[in-house]
Amino acid sequence: MSLIHNERIKLLANAFNTAATSSFTVGVLAPIAAAFYNVATTPVRSSTIIIGVGIWLFSAFALHLGARRILGGLVE
Repeated sequence: MSLIHNERIKLLANAFNTAATSSFTVGVLAPIAAAFYNVATTPVRSSTIIIGVGIWLFSAFALHLGARRILGGLVE
């Protein structure tokens, strides 16, 4: 029974970590690349980009820490 429990825990932690990676890519890397290549259709203030990147970075970090905490529930 503990093997099934551990695999379910690992699957849930993997989902959280994948969500963290996706949040980082969409919320941090994409706006930075868009600003670097100047592909914005409307002008956006840099402070707005910085605040948005900070929020997404915090979200990705929180999801990653959640995944690590979930892994703490593994049964030996």
